[in-house]
Amino acid sequence: MPLIELTGIERIFTLGDSEVHALHALDLTLDAGEYVAIMGPSGSGKSTLLNLIGLLDRPDAGTYRFEDRDVTTLSADEQARVRRERIGFVFQSFHLVPRLTAAENITLPLMLAGVDPAERVQRVKQALADFGLADRAEHRPDQLSGGQRQRVAIARATIMRPAMILADEPTGNLDRATGEEVMRLLEVLNANGVTLVVVTHDAALGARARRQISMEDGSKVQDRT
Repeated sequence: MPLIELTGIERIFTLGDSEVHALHALDLTLDAGEYVAIMGPSGSGKSTLLNLIGLLDRPDAGTYRFEDRDVTTLSADEQARVRRERIGFVFQSFHLVPRLTAAENITLPLMLAGVDPAERVQRVKQALADFGLADRAEHRPDQLSGGQRQRVAIARATIMRPAMILADEPTGNLDRATGEEVMRLLEVLNANGVTLVVVTHDAALGARARRQISMEDGSKVQDRT
């Protein structure tokens, strides 16, 4: 059974007097456990597609089934719950809360989901160890390197054990060696069964994925394995 089924997706933005078709008649199916790169130049629609898949935005037309459930019909609160429990996000600019420590940033999704405090402590301790951050638990983001911040972001994205991770230019703010380390972490998660979707304009990064989808002018122009 597919993890994701997008059918006839349209997303239109109004800019002044004109309409921009950010996504046009898009069909896409992703199976559980896939490693997919969505590629294309700026303005191709790849970030709009990521936002729709991640339930950060709604399509103007078409249907989106996630885990065999039509999520386009859900209320904002219901979508937020699916997003919180089943989808992890990793962004280029980390999006950590500046005043919180590494441990507190990782804990945040567990708190929002109402996970028992004792279990929260145990799971965060394990995540810090798994991502090589045990000695950085009490450091705030401004006390961490770029690679450490991205590891905190990945730990936070996976602490709820999501079905899918959406990574938007995850190495964009990192040097090559650190970017390689971050991609290896994401690929290990994928090897353990988590669906990994990477949005990038970097051909070398996209080539790492087992499936590459190329976007242009809001449409899927190539889909190859």
